[in-house]
Amino acid sequence: MKTDWFKNIFRKKSKKPDSYKKIPEDIRMSIIEKSCKQVSRGVFFSTVIIVVSFLPVFMLTGQEGKLFHPLAYTKTFILIVDAFLVLTLAPVLISFFMKGKFKDDSTNPINRGLERFYEPLIRWCIKWRKTTLGINLLALLISIPMVLNLGREFMPPLDEGSILFMPVTLPDISNSEAKRLLQVQDKIIKSVPEVDHVLGKAGRANTATDNSPISMIETIILLKPQDEWREGTTKEGLINELNAKLQIPGVTNGWTMPIVNRINMLSTGIRTDVGVKVYGENLDSIYALSQQIKNELVGIDGIQDMFVEPITGGKYIDIEVKRDEISRYGLSVDDVNAVVESALGGMKLTTTIEGRQRFSVNARYGQDFRNNIESLRRLPLQTMKFGSIPLNNVADIQLSEGPPMINSENAMLRGAVLFNVRDRDLGSTVEEAKKRIDTKMAKMPKGYYVEWSGQYENLIRGEQTLKMIMPIVLIVIFLSMYFAFNSYREAFFNLISIPFALIGGVFMVSIWGVNLSVAVAVGFIALFGLAVETGIVMVIYLNDAMVQLVAKNGNSRETITNEELREYVIYGAAKRLRPKIMTVCVTLFGLVPILWSHGVGSDMMKPIVLPMVGGVFTSAIHILLVTPIIFLMQKEWELNKLGKIDVLDASH
Repeated sequence: MKTDWFKNIFRKKSKKPDSYKKIPEDIRMSIIEKSCKQVSRGVFFSTVIIVVSFLPVFMLTGQEGKLFHPLAYTKTFILIVDAFLVLTLAPVLISFFMKGKFKDDSTNPINRGLERFYEPLIRWCIKWRKTTLGINLLALLISIPMVLNLGREFMPPLDEGSILFMPVTLPDISNSEAKRLLQVQDKIIKSVPEVDHVLGKAGRANTATDNSPISMIETIILLKPQDEWREGTTKEGLINELNAKLQIPGVTNGWTMPIVNRINMLSTGIRTDVGVKVYGENLDSIYALSQQIKNELVGIDGIQDMFVEPITGGKYIDIEVKRDEISRYGLSVDDVNAVVESALGGMKLTTTIEGRQRFSVNARYGQDFRNNIESLRRLPLQTMKFGSIPLNNVADIQLSEGPPMINSENAMLRGAVLFNVRDRDLGSTVEEAKKRIDTKMAKMPKGYYVEWSGQYENLIRGEQTLKMIMPIVLIVIFLSMYFAFNSYREAFFNLISIPFALIGGVFMVSIWGVNLSVAVAVGFIALFGLAVETGIVMVIYLNDAMVQLVAKNGNSRETITNEELREYVIYGAAKRLRPKIMTVCVTLFGLVPILWSHGVGSDMMKPIVLPMVGGVFTSAIHILLVTPIIFLMQKEWELNKLGKIDVLDASH
């Protein structure tokens, strides 16, 4: 049986001026106090839950930690202050500004319109509760394979607005040939209309931290503003066009961006997206294994710019002293080495002083002489008895091949197979490559092994951190909701909203074609708190409706009917509908514009925002339509099994 006041809940109120009611000061303050108590604990604990849900972001390390820690700290400090103001400043401000005459909620046209739409919808959902729950479960089941089919990557590719061209040539390339090749490549690159400036460098800079050989070229390509590009041209298409024009024999092209390349080289020692490090004890064996790995990886979709880090191929001048000959001329090995050192390496003559700096002044033969084997063979040596003799008489001089640069890690020699990943996600590409390598090269020589590095190494580290901390976060969220409701059952049913919030996030990420990454994970983490926050507000008003029901009819199976229970649940769900919708709309209105943003940084923000936009939308639907059904089923079970309903003090 419905009371008269309940029949008029969704009825349009009069618009006459006398619908305003003057509230006495003592009653007004009492209402404000009661209302603040009613929502303060829920709002406070929902803020705590949002802060707790960001714990995994604080646990991130490496470059992902440096990127997202400022976001986590900013949001945490803001929410801590917000929780404090909710308990202290907000009630004071309400008491100051909420004065005068007041109207009933139903007189507000927005509120009345929402109630007119929501009331029949929630009644239909409660009537067909099995169908409603089935639709939600079906959507959840559909989202599971969608999650499993999403690609995986460490971080979304951040468009830096420029391109880094890193070709690798043969290790024995000369300085003059590297200079000529660099000029040819720069001329070809500058011929593309979208290119604004080109700056190339061969070899290493004048710093001890850059160990690049002369065979490695780094060319920074600065692009014009995108509105000046040819119609339909994209950055990926531009890279493909440049790559097709720069097919030069003996040169392996590589394409990346300046900042991410430096980060990769400093953090993992790999200058491409992925590197297969081969460890061993012999350089020749390492190089042979690297070539086998490269041959096995050929043809895998997504692998681009693959090459083996050269271990051999460097040119050396070997000068081997003939000990029998030098004894005939009365020379020693040191005598021959001293001449070779002064002629090729340089003899220290003096030291020049410039302020606090000291520079040695060396003298040696010119480069043209040092680069000529025949000239070196005729290098004169002075003897005591035979005068000047050519170096060729007492030493064998010849060119030989050797390692251009010896790399070592963990006290072992190392080689590497390097490649970039394009047009496919990083995770599935490396997983397929690992399976092929494990199958084809199951038995490696004793003392040799491989290790996957580069961005994939960062991906695995980030995933392991999130997997470790996420269960702890869910437990802490559950305990926070328990302290908010003082009921394990209420906390558990409110926690159910999280998986349903993920439905919209998964759909949005799949529709947008974004791979799972640390940025997407941060978006889902932020979504946890938002979903729980709205659910807590809903449960507070549902419990408030139960308090009113028990106060009116008593708390027993004989005084409460299922019809009354259903009507009061509908009333609790519809109560304060506008603030619930506003909570969702404010979040959506703040995030949706980011989806259509452009420019540097937008490709990093979109993966964070996508799960939040979709998740807030579906979690709001779940909380408005499904949470009342679950609450009603819970109370019906309590009424039938226990003979009464479990009433929580909504006012706290």
